[in-house]
Formats: sequence, structure tokens, C-alpha cells
Amino acid sequence: MKWLELLTVAGATLIAAVTVVVLYSLGVRLTAIAGDRQVLAPAWVRYLSYACFGLCGAAVLFGLYLIIPYFSG
Repeated sequence: MKWLELLTVAGATLIAAVTVVVLYSLGVRLTAIAGDRQVLAPAWVRYLSYACFGLCGAAVLFGLYLIIPYFSG
């Protein structure tokens, strides 16, 4: 077994999973800040939350593209 390749895949999986979780939770947090009626948040906070959700969805779709053999070649 090639241990370096196994560690590379495990590291890439860990980084991808952490990235998706951080982007999603940051999007949720920014949406909560933008929706708070008591605190006046700048308008760009809502758009930044949408960007976080979009990047999270793009990361998930890219992962599906890599996993499903029909799409990758």
C-alpha cells in the first residue's frame, strides 16, 4: 500500500470537509447578523452570506464531479 497517497487523500478530504463546514457556518452566522432587527448591519453582510453559501454549494458540486465517474471522464 502506498501510504503517501493515502495520507494525501485523507488530508485533502479533511481540508475539503473543514472548508465546507466553515463556509456554511459563516454563511449562517452572517445571515443571522444581517437579519437582526436590533443591530444595524451593513448591506454587504447579506451579500457576503450569499457568497459563502454559493462557495459552499460550488465545493459540494465539485466534489460530486470528482466522485461520479460519468462526469469526470
